[in-house]
Amino acid sequence: MGARVTRLGKKLTILLGLCTVGLYAVRPAAAESRHHHLRHHVHHYVAYRAAHRPVAEVLPPSAGFGPTYPGASMLVMDAASGRVLSESAADIPRYPASLTKLMTLDLAFQALHDGRLTLGTPLPVSEEAAAVEPVKLGLRPGSTITVQQAILAMTTMSANDAATALGQYLGGGSTARVAEMMTLRAHALGMAQTHFANPSGLPDPTQVTTARDMAILTRDIVMNFPQDQQFFEVRSFDFDGRTIRSNNGMLKLYPGATGMKTGYTDLARHNLVTTADRDGRILIGVTMHEPSWGTSYTQMTAQLDAGFNGAPGAPGVSYAAAGAGAGASVAAKPAAMVRLAAAQPHRVEHDSHSSLIGDWTAQLGIYKLLASARVEAVSAQKRYGIGVARIARLERHGRTLWTAQLAGLSLTAAHQTCDDMLQHRTSCLVIAPPVDHLAALPAGEGDGNRS
Repeated sequence: MGARVTRLGKKLTILLGLCTVGLYAVRPAAAESRHHHLRHHVHHYVAYRAAHRPVAEVLPPSAGFGPTYPGASMLVMDAASGRVLSESAADIPRYPASLTKLMTLDLAFQALHDGRLTLGTPLPVSEEAAAVEPVKLGLRPGSTITVQQAILAMTTMSANDAATALGQYLGGGSTARVAEMMTLRAHALGMAQTHFANPSGLPDPTQVTTARDMAILTRDIVMNFPQDQQFFEVRSFDFDGRTIRSNNGMLKLYPGATGMKTGYTDLARHNLVTTADRDGRILIGVTMHEPSWGTSYTQMTAQLDAGFNGAPGAPGVSYAAAGAGAGASVAAKPAAMVRLAAAQPHRVEHDSHSSLIGDWTAQLGIYKLLASARVEAVSAQKRYGIGVARIARLERHGRTLWTAQLAGLSLTAAHQTCDDMLQHRTSCLVIAPPVDHLAALPAGEGDGNRS
């Protein structure tokens, strides 16, 4: 009897401590600073316990601080600088639901980047993958699906069978192994309160994250895998004679939205991560545990509008809207972009009279997707080691296109850059200062529109 009382006393002590943390979590900013040290240890405690026991045991709903804590968790981050522009309850643990797939995709993008996967790699569909709960493609055991099809199925309809097949392939055939890989990757990124249990986001009491952690993950995808941003912009694709459509309403509702992910379960409620571009500035919005999709979209719209209208970020790449000047200054490169500089730059030889700072621009191509233009601009800047990588919006025939540019060049540097580019591709345009990036390649000339 005495032992039982002792164990009960320990449980009540832990419960009381977690209730206290819940009170601190909703205190104003002044109290926040006084109790930062305590919250730091509690956060690591929660993450540790989540990895060893079901969260429902560690953080019961009665504790007032857990995945089902009333209200929503929100955060807006500037993608380039990583600066948090606004937040509310961003550190309360939440069930991620299908936001989990962002980490599965992060691992897949890294494997593609390293050459361990190709978009055409066939993924075997196991009995486990075929048997997962909907939403799913309806894959049959023993069949295969390509990496590209799996990625598109995840970014559009959020297919659980495709996510499981991709995750198991990454984990060497093991769901448990890929979940471990996902968690290790999360902690390496600084997602201290995140623990993953499967690659799809289907309910599991140990699978938890926070709005802040999801913003960190999304920023890693935006900054380190810009070539893969296009998957999140897809609104539909064809699979096995069917048209699979995106369930992300923000792509239609919010001007400039470029993805990322939705997620829902009964306990997680409605979760939403959105990336959006306005005049080249990219923001990341997260809202979790919302009561409905309508509320999620309304809150996300308000958050992003406030972020775009607030303090400016510090981009590592200059993005220009139509009408902006060419003489952009070089900003500090965010640490998260280090992978983009992996290749040794190929420098164009310039004569001794050529200044590398000026008002001339080398326009490298016109693209349908901002992500594709960003990849080209950054790659060219790394290759030549000169100028400012820049993306400019171009309106043509009622469509929004994007131009990749190297700006801030002298006349000689711009011509020498284009001369070198023309050895590898069909077109490069030198733009004089008076017209800057408003000029574009004539329709039908050179590289045309790209995807």
